[in-house]
Amino acid sequence: MGVEERLHFGLKTLLSIYMRKERLKMRLFFIVSVVLILVLPAHASNVGFEQIKISNGNGPPLVGGIWYPTDAPATEHGFGTFKQIVAQGGPIHGQGLPLVVLSHGGGGSFESNYDTAWALAQAGFVTAAISHAGDTHDDQSQVLHPWLRTAQLHQLISYMLKDWPGHDRLNNDHIGAFGFSNGGFTVLVAAGGVPDFSKIGSYCQAHPTHDLCQSLRQVGVDPSLITAISADKWVGDKRIKALVVAAPAFGFTFSPGGLAAVHLPIQLWRAAKDGHQPDPYYEEAVRLALPRPPEYNVVTNAGHYDFLPPCEARLARINPVICVDPSNFDRAAFHTSFNADVVRFFLANLR
Repeated sequence: MGVEERLHFGLKTLLSIYMRKERLKMRLFFIVSVVLILVLPAHASNVGFEQIKISNGNGPPLVGGIWYPTDAPATEHGFGTFKQIVAQGGPIHGQGLPLVVLSHGGGGSFESNYDTAWALAQAGFVTAAISHAGDTHDDQSQVLHPWLRTAQLHQLISYMLKDWPGHDRLNNDHIGAFGFSNGGFTVLVAAGGVPDFSKIGSYCQAHPTHDLCQSLRQVGVDPSLITAISADKWVGDKRIKALVVAAPAFGFTFSPGGLAAVHLPIQLWRAAKDGHQPDPYYEEAVRLALPRPPEYNVVTNAGHYDFLPPCEARLARINPVICVDPSNFDRAAFHTSFNADVVRFFLANLR
């Protein structure tokens, strides 16, 4: 074989090897694309919304709301003290959708963290929240019975998986929980935490001016008389696989043993200027007690209520306490990044 023939043969060989590699790359690209299509639920462009009522034994039904992905046209709707752009009653889009349940702060309602619920639904999650009976803005009759909250959250999950008309669209193994303030405490208990409420007495003896201690005395409760609550009162829910916890109430009541069973991935948030639940007795106590280090975020210049959405004018008039921000803090800008981080965390841990 001459030099020219050998050169021609070598080029053909190299070209053949190159083409085989390119075909292999294309096949791999096709396989990966198919896997992604099969694994990841398709995102809808809009958010659907519906209000629900859940049976609550002998008491009035639990009132709630569900946000979910939809392709239906969305328009602005007013709900209580806020407005949101949703397709009310629109059809659900997607299959095998992850579920996130939300637990609001003390004196709130299922609407309290609506912007976070909306952001999760826009990202392909179904989000559901209830107004915790006895700890809402119009009914504080059960605020000293926080174990009822975890039982109600358990009811919400069961309703979503069994009785909600769209339950067959959910992935029962991909369930997360989000909680703010009293709701943060609620989801920690739901994940297996067992608090020791007998610690409230010594806490208030050492910190009588803290909000919790003053609030208890205002309603005629002597903190020193609060005793430990039987462990069987706290209802855990092993269906929950990941938590986002913002400014959790009663953090100091969790000893390391009290959170020993909580091995879930957790995103924990603290407001640097939280005068309502001062550091280090709340988030820091939880962080140190968790057996698995959480993803921990401290929000510079933020106050306790900055984990709630920016207030519209009507709410600011009705309840200015939760609407006034510390100086040099932009709540609207924070919620853009906060909701994006919450979505990122649940995407990483529920899919």
